[in-house]
Amino acid sequence: MTSKIYNKTNFHQHTFCVFQEVSLVEIQNLNSNYKSKSGSSYYFSEMGVYRLSNHWGRAANCKWRLESNLAHSTNRTRLGYANWTSFHNDNDIEKLYFIEVDFEAKMVHYFHKNSKIAPEKAMLRTASETMKTIKTIRNLFENEAWAKYFENNNIEVLRKQIISQLVETNLSVLEIKRTL
Repeated sequence: MTSKIYNKTNFHQHTFCVFQEVSLVEIQNLNSNYKSKSGSSYYFSEMGVYRLSNHWGRAANCKWRLESNLAHSTNRTRLGYANWTSFHNDNDIEKLYFIEVDFEAKMVHYFHKNSKIAPEKAMLRTASETMKTIKTIRNLFENEAWAKYFENNNIEVLRKQIISQLVETNLSVLEIKRTL
């Protein structure tokens, strides 16, 4: 099966993409090619698209995340860039997504199966299954009340065991807790 080729005419139709944050200097000599109803501006190039926006995540019928290596400013409006090859199809039916967890930073992200190589034990899920699992993982990171019934006092070890199984299996958090 060949991948769909995305460009300025179709990148906004049911896609997943991870944009990289770039400096506003990148577009200082460019004119916006399109401005959305929600206020986002788009600047097209031969290789990809710049998006200047104050909202990331779900954008209409797309899932677009912004990753940054830049120092964070107080300005919510940020500029992201993505190559056309960084866009991937999205739908609610296929198992397209896998989850990665950074235990040290207590962060969780999801990726499209065609956007990067999935870890060996990662499980593919639908978009809704992925969002539900991410919500559960974030709750495990943010709260500790769930751990009070365990004999093991090392909450970090428990947290890692439970989250790893959530990422690698279809078991619910309750099923995993019962095995511990």
